[in-house]
Amino acid sequence: MSQALYRKWRPARFDDVVGQEHITRTLQNSVASDRVGHAYLFCGPRGTGKTTTARLLAKALNCLHEEAAERPCNECRVCQAVNDGRFLDLIEIDAASNTGVDDIRDLRDKINFSPSEGRYKVYIIDEVHMLSTAAFNALLKTLEEPPPHAKFVLATTEEHKVPMTIKSRCQQFNFRLLTTAEIKQRLNWLAEKEGLTVEPDALALIADQGAGSIRDAESLLDQLVTAPGDTITLERTQMVLGTATNTAVSQLVDAWLDSDGAAGLALIHESLASGADARQFSRQMVAYLRQLLLLQAAGKELVFDGPAEQRDTMLAQAQRAPRHGLIDAVKRFSAAALTQAASWQPQLPLELAFIEMLPETPVPIVTRTATPLKQEVKKHAPPSKPPPPPEPEPEVETGTAVQTKTESPPPPPEPVSEPLTQPPSSIPQSSVLTLEQATAHWRDMVAEAGTQQKNLPALLSMGKPLAIEGHALILGFDFPIFKKKFDDTAGAAQLIGDIYGRLLNTTCTIRAVITSEYTVPVPDEEFRALADELGGVVREETDG
Repeated sequence: MSQALYRKWRPARFDDVVGQEHITRTLQNSVASDRVGHAYLFCGPRGTGKTTTARLLAKALNCLHEEAAERPCNECRVCQAVNDGRFLDLIEIDAASNTGVDDIRDLRDKINFSPSEGRYKVYIIDEVHMLSTAAFNALLKTLEEPPPHAKFVLATTEEHKVPMTIKSRCQQFNFRLLTTAEIKQRLNWLAEKEGLTVEPDALALIADQGAGSIRDAESLLDQLVTAPGDTITLERTQMVLGTATNTAVSQLVDAWLDSDGAAGLALIHESLASGADARQFSRQMVAYLRQLLLLQAAGKELVFDGPAEQRDTMLAQAQRAPRHGLIDAVKRFSAAALTQAASWQPQLPLELAFIEMLPETPVPIVTRTATPLKQEVKKHAPPSKPPPPPEPEPEVETGTAVQTKTESPPPPPEPVSEPLTQPPSSIPQSSVLTLEQATAHWRDMVAEAGTQQKNLPALLSMGKPLAIEGHALILGFDFPIFKKKFDDTAGAAQLIGDIYGRLLNTTCTIRAVITSEYTVPVPDEEFRALADELGGVVREETDG
């Protein structure tokens, strides 16, 4: 039966434990000098070696090797029994499942029995912070004065939940998170033992995704193993782990620094379409922005694990990024990474985090003078009838001339004989605004709006033309936050209305609504046609 890699290659000696030399060396010296304490408290993040070190201590205490400094030897029957999980004097208790006082009382009653095989009975209580208050109180006296043949090792990932009365009776050791280089070295060794072919970039990505936990990194590698002799590539690793490329993360930061909302959102959508997970992308952004913040604070003196090219790129970005903006970005993407994955729009927190980082630049107000208005009237409001032809002088008094003069309208006045004070919306137009026209010219309008306000295309991508009410175009946004952002953007509605007025040669005003709260009006003729089809009668309701 196959085993998980982290169980199959669990360290068998103290020297095999990675990254916790400050603890393993102390325990080795304690065993060699026969000064092992009666109770230990191992604290630290998950997957850093707490339970493994506790088992090694139990094996060393009962090892039969003559030289104490060589324990555990992994050759005597006791060491073999511990490795195989059949050593009766090693008792492991899961405090998450045995939280009650009765479980601790049962332990206290059995602890006085002598060991059956070894010199000591070693009790490993994992996740000890899960014990109830009554259980902790029942454990106190036994933990303070256990029988000479009993040793305790308590392990926890949440040290602050362990009572001080328990801590004071134990020797406490704090396990640390491992560096990416340490995890990568361990994974490389494990791949050689298993005969796996892993691309260096894929191995670096797995080590980075381990986030300091060597067990998590080994589990990720185990997840990627499909068949003997198969090569684990970077592309497959990114697909399975749901991570975006480092290039995508760096380019998204560039889009933020350039205030290019359209490019940033396009990059997000492209990465998610390629298989990246939105929450994982947010975590990568947090890690990248954190590194930028550290580089900005420490400069070139900061130790950097990545390649030199990436370091130079990040240093340049760190010099451009505002300090408070970086801090705010880390907070926003951290919140996005913690959002539940069950959302019906899983990419929304990531998009919001990016959009909220972009600066708001109001649309400049352009003062229209008489000359532009004159040109606009000539372009969009040509006279409805051509001016009458010049009349010959001799025929002014003839009947024909009189008749012609009567039928011809007077020549239109000059459009701008004096400065116009009316707004552009009151200028006569030549076409009627329709939803089909607004939808067909949507992309052209967004592109033109982006030339005057960079952030507007990213915001407009969250909305769409919904309906027409007279000369008003209704823009629908699915989420209230985008509608509010649109309403708060100075000049956005006026700018869009002006662009549509020029594109469609009509009068256009803009109103934003929330899609779910807006009822699209049905034209009267369509309503009557539907009533006729269903055999109904339309009645006009009057007040009173």
